[in-house]
Amino acid sequence: MRANGRKLLYHYTDFQALDGILRCAQLRVNNILNMNDAAEMRHFMGGLCRAVVRRLEAEGEQGRVREVRDVFREELKKDFSYSAYAACFSFHRDDAAQWERYGNRGRGVCIAFRGELLAQMTSGALSLQKVFYQDDMADHPLVDAFYGLVRSRTAGTLSVDDPAIQAVMRDAWICSVAFKHPSFWSEHEMRLVVWPFEADEFGVKPCYHISTERIKKYYPLDLQKMCRSAGVTLEELVKELIIGPESTQSAAILQDYLRDNGLHSLAERISLSSCPLRRPS
Repeated sequence: MRANGRKLLYHYTDFQALDGILRCAQLRVNNILNMNDAAEMRHFMGGLCRAVVRRLEAEGEQGRVREVRDVFREELKKDFSYSAYAACFSFHRDDAAQWERYGNRGRGVCIAFRGELLAQMTSGALSLQKVFYQDDMADHPLVDAFYGLVRSRTAGTLSVDDPAIQAVMRDAWICSVAFKHPSFWSEHEMRLVVWPFEADEFGVKPCYHISTERIKKYYPLDLQKMCRSAGVTLEELVKELIIGPESTQSAAILQDYLRDNGLHSLAERISLSSCPLRRPS
């Protein structure tokens, strides 16, 4: 499902990432499985499994219930093969929780993007997705699809290697990125999502960030190219910059930085956070 993104979308980050986005015109999409929800993608898959199981249990089909659980157990071992990559945004401006979780604990910056322009830049393996916060997947159409496949197979023959099962599972992995646990509902999140396994539609090569602790894989999106495809400039895409409530960043120096990098209009659209965030003592 694609969202139209007709609002400002706020991306909370640090100043190093800001430099990559504005000076280098590069937006990184990172592996969703490494984000703050430990059940990313698996949450939807688990909910899909439970919804199918409930139907079968209501019919007394305990043997088929075991088959379905076994198939999902095997499928979940493939999570990194189907892992999505995303850049995350919120509809919330100057939000305390967003500053704490994503804005370098209030010491970073918030970039306001025009959602309708981001939506225009999506195609193929790249989409703008609204996130839904729910546990019960019973009404999702993939429940009907998977249940129908189970009922069409002879008992004892359900297999994760079945091409029809693989096709439904692939669709399920794609849908999974749009669902998170309800405890994250306050984030009010939108995501710019990439599925690299759509190799025919996504030609960006992966890059790797090396830190002292680990190696992280990401995909760099070319913002200049994306802006050209929508007939806009980077300055038009970015509506505002908000300096974090705990940041020591000088607004005047940030303005100089923007002007020296050719972003003269954006230099006039800087504001300071009014969030009364207090750091723990």
